[in-house]
Amino acid sequence: MRAHLLKRLFAGIATIMALAATLGLASAGQESASESNQVLEWNQIFVDTLVATNTPNSSSQRLGAIVHTAIFDAYNGVEGRYTPIFVSNTAPPGASRRAAVIAAAYTALLSLFPSRQPELDASYAASIEALGDDDGDGGKSHERGIAWGIEVASAVLAWRGADGFAGTYPAFRGGPEVGRWRPTPPAFASMSAQGLAFTSPFVVVSNTQFQPGPPRPLNSSTYTDDFNTVKALGRMTGSTRTADQTALAPFWEGNASVHWNQAANQMARARQLSVSDTSRLLAVLNIAMADSAFAIWSAKRHYGDSLTDVTWRPVTSIPLADTDGNPDTAPDPAWMPLVTTPAHPEYAAGHPAQNGAAATVLLSYFDDIQTFTLTTRLASGVDLPSRTYGSISQARTDGNTARVWGGMHYPSTVAISDQVGQAVASYVNENAMQRIRGQH
Repeated sequence: MRAHLLKRLFAGIATIMALAATLGLASAGQESASESNQVLEWNQIFVDTLVATNTPNSSSQRLGAIVHTAIFDAYNGVEGRYTPIFVSNTAPPGASRRAAVIAAAYTALLSLFPSRQPELDASYAASIEALGDDDGDGGKSHERGIAWGIEVASAVLAWRGADGFAGTYPAFRGGPEVGRWRPTPPAFASMSAQGLAFTSPFVVVSNTQFQPGPPRPLNSSTYTDDFNTVKALGRMTGSTRTADQTALAPFWEGNASVHWNQAANQMARARQLSVSDTSRLLAVLNIAMADSAFAIWSAKRHYGDSLTDVTWRPVTSIPLADTDGNPDTAPDPAWMPLVTTPAHPEYAAGHPAQNGAAATVLLSYFDDIQTFTLTTRLASGVDLPSRTYGSISQARTDGNTARVWGGMHYPSTVAISDQVGQAVASYVNENAMQRIRGQH
């Protein structure tokens, strides 16, 4: 299968390279290469591809990290400003860094989303044509840049093709012990996306490097507060939520990679970030989100294995509260959450870790006060009304609290998981893609 995809990939690139060779200068009214940002252009194509293919959130962070690792190492292999992520070779002399970005992004996306070949081919041809004479690169070679971009992306794809994500793992269904996760309604399915627990990280040392400590015990005051808060706020009917909170819960159930790449893209455009700075920003963002996802799913699998750690979901704990040994929790057999509960343990929480990671990266580049608009498409294909935010921190808070409003998570889990994402993001930002001494 992989050989077949690669054959299609290189056949498509050869055709488009032939087309690019026949293109002349950009038309008089066209944006010049020096004014455009191919990293932002292809980041938007990545976001559009996630939306068009309805890619699950659980897959998206890894895909974003692959695409932006390829883009970063391709651009940086020409520029030589930072330490590389994976590909340590340097580009051939005279290679166009902008053409390298386009080819790397296209190569990675075509391999990861082969069903989108017609759309990706059209985007690739338009991007190459828009380079014109590429005066932003001093007339350097498109062909060398394209070849370099393909080489880098192919190396990254081969690296991540053996990262454990697609491995075969025994089905995991938790167990019937009090406090332990077990499959939840309506599907009562085995743990989904557990391959994430065994996927090799991009930058952090291991998936357990930032593993949170054990969850709160059933007889603790924290668990009592957690239980009663989500019982009141997260129920489908009779909740104490506001109307806006009720709308925000399904909105923030949407794809975290879509949300935070949209935010980053809009901020970078508004601040006219350079191509080099944009390349690093989006690589740090997507890698931090991916490595946070692996850490969280590793913790889910680890604590879900325990017979005594509290990993059951509110949809289980609230109807069974008469079994938990806590006199301050009362059962409600009819309780159901506003948002359908995902099929994996409650502790730790995936979306809050994504919010913590992404917000931490963005706050390292921008002031908190920003204006950006986010969109959500439901799995059913329905687009929810967009949301415009005035600060990074407000989006982070809404995204996190939405897990309680939706009845899927306890507040203490949300807070701890956000901090895992923050710690991972800080580590990635401080230890990867570092400025090489003497480079400006």
